[in-house]
Amino acid sequence: MDRDQLDDLTARLRAAGCVFAEEEAALLAARADDDAHLDALVARRVAGEPLEHVLGYVDFHGLRVAVDPGVFVPRQRTALLVDEAVALGRRARHLDWLPDGGTGGGTGSVTVGDADGGTGSVTVGDADADGGAVGAGGGAVGNPDGDRDGGPDSGLDRRMVGPAVVVVDLCCGAGALGLATAVGLGGAETVALHASDVDPAAVACAARNVAAVGGSAYEGDLFDPLPPGLRGRVDLLLANVPYVPTAEIPLLPHEARDHEAHVALDGGGDGLDVLRRVAAEAPAWLAPGGHLLTESGERQATGAVDVLERAGLRARVVRDEEIGATIVVGTLPAEA
Repeated sequence: MDRDQLDDLTARLRAAGCVFAEEEAALLAARADDDAHLDALVARRVAGEPLEHVLGYVDFHGLRVAVDPGVFVPRQRTALLVDEAVALGRRARHLDWLPDGGTGGGTGSVTVGDADGGTGSVTVGDADADGGAVGAGGGAVGNPDGDRDGGPDSGLDRRMVGPAVVVVDLCCGAGALGLATAVGLGGAETVALHASDVDPAAVACAARNVAAVGGSAYEGDLFDPLPPGLRGRVDLLLANVPYVPTAEIPLLPHEARDHEAHVALDGGGDGLDVLRRVAAEAPAWLAPGGHLLTESGERQATGAVDVLERAGLRARVVRDEEIGATIVVGTLPAEA
């Protein structure tokens, strides 16, 4: 594409209200296979579809993660939750020897799912938006119908009873949080990752993404579909629950309001309804000293702390004003 064509594309996107029209034009041009494909992508974006859905991926925490249409797009501010989870996991399992990239050995590659079904590698720490193919991990959606004793049909493997960090990603969406946390902790060799969501489209997308680190994704409500053998063994419970109060859903940007599943956005009257349900069950799933991490709106943080403390967890708030992020961490007291 020559400069004049790119300028025309930029002008078209800017007229549609795209604030970062020049950057988006370059991304769309790089993603397109030919002129007809580019026209189709631009038409979707001009119609208001989120850029990440149009591209089929989001660059998050140094990884390119597949995001299918209708699936919740991970926000960049949620990187704070991943950073905190990785720090806690490293301390808990003495993984400080890992490099900052968390790959366990310099520059590694992680293959993640592609909405178009292609294959390729993503280099950890290099989320260059060059329009290259995004890999398909090919992971199957989990269906844990096994026994409750950790037997061969329980959905458990050797890492859950060994030194691995057991990570559960509830309300997982595309599975980006669990994937990024697992990569930060060394990947499949040191992490047992499980993700769940009530939205079938999200689970299908997450299954492809988390397969890159040997993870599994399950369809169902919160803890319900998880392997029962995980009870009392979860080190890191990531719960990016919906926290927008119901009355404020109409005030969201149209990209979220019209193109993301409302079940991933609506947190009930005060935005804390889903968190209350998660917190009520969390102590039964967390290992002694395990942590529940959840994102919160700034004005809801005090209420979120109260919810976690009422459930028997020790709660604290972590903020990053630079990126506008607030998370609440609840820790199950370790056994005496």
